[in-house]
Amino acid sequence: MLHVDMDAFFASVEVRRHPELAGTPVIVGGHGNRGVVTSATYEARRYGVHAAMPTARALRLCPTATVLPGDLALYAEVSRSVMALFRSITPLVEPLSLDEAFLDVSGAGRRLGDAAAIGEYIRARVFDEQGITCSVGVAGTKFVAKLASTRAKPDGMLVVRPAEVMDFLHPLPVGALWGVGAKTEEVLLRLGLRTVGDLAHVPARTLQRAVGAAAGSSLHELAWGRDPRRVVPDEPEKSAGHEETFGTDVDDPAVIRRELLRLAERTAGRLREGGWLARTVSIKVRFADFTTITRSRTLDVPSDVGQELYDTARSLFEALGLDRARIRLVGVRAERLVQAGATPQQLELGAREHGRRDAELAADRAARRFGAGAVRPATLLQRTGGRDTPGRREPRTPPARRMP
Repeated sequence: MLHVDMDAFFASVEVRRHPELAGTPVIVGGHGNRGVVTSATYEARRYGVHAAMPTARALRLCPTATVLPGDLALYAEVSRSVMALFRSITPLVEPLSLDEAFLDVSGAGRRLGDAAAIGEYIRARVFDEQGITCSVGVAGTKFVAKLASTRAKPDGMLVVRPAEVMDFLHPLPVGALWGVGAKTEEVLLRLGLRTVGDLAHVPARTLQRAVGAAAGSSLHELAWGRDPRRVVPDEPEKSAGHEETFGTDVDDPAVIRRELLRLAERTAGRLREGGWLARTVSIKVRFADFTTITRSRTLDVPSDVGQELYDTARSLFEALGLDRARIRLVGVRAERLVQAGATPQQLELGAREHGRRDAELAADRAARRFGAGAVRPATLLQRTGGRDTPGRREPRTPPARRMP
């Protein structure tokens, strides 16, 4: 079980957009007497600034802070990319908000390694692709995984193995337990219960008399690390796509077009595998300064053909009129999906009996038999060298922290 939490999410995205603010106190929130802090960098938090604090008070605590109004649309776009990364690892993703989620990675072990290795992989990919950091808690239960990610912050990972759970939990203050608010904590402190370990050794009936039957039973179970809840995935939006971060920023349109073709082919393959057709094709382009734009176009007829997706994606890209712009990432996405059998296919007058779709279906069969990439468009077989060779940059792999 993993709990992944972006570090100071809104503020980190703003620092990504304004790199000159890196290492300085930054507050995201409203100005004026009625403004409220929604996020703050760790440099600002050292002064006591925290979310939900009036901005005026935050500035009294940290007068040198830069206050930015925030951009929820941008944060939502980054969140969608992060959640898409999580779902590429496991379908069992339970988002809690824009910036955190639980992941059950038990089915991804053969492909990516154990949960700790997957946690490091996620941290590296998020930093590499989004330019922000996240913290990861690894444990056997949701409750312990979330506590572990909090202890790992910022920009860290904490693994709590089953044999270590009691040593990790019992020294924590009782306020760390889920369900312990200010009033409940006051009751427990009056009883002399200051740590989770103190609470764990009190009979469940005593706790139930003090804080109620349901709460007392729940707190007793959590104090012993027992949390039977499983990851409950949400229903992701019906879309499919792929994106690629280049190893170095690319300014050659020919390289971009080849990458759009490769991504369109992969996206179309996913559509055919799932029995979907796309009504809309969209592209994403992220520049070297992390500025990101998207463009989309609705097809005349829903399609799962890679060449048709590519033609649309290329047209959208060329309409941007970019002249040697340095590009960090491109993506192709198929949206507004419909079941393949639910929409009648329009026949073109004079069209060949067997067209591009038949060729791509044959390529699918070859891939299933001989492996991915057994048949590819000739353009993708061209040898490229030097800075024109696209590819994912090597993600950094910061060290994990084990529980002391």
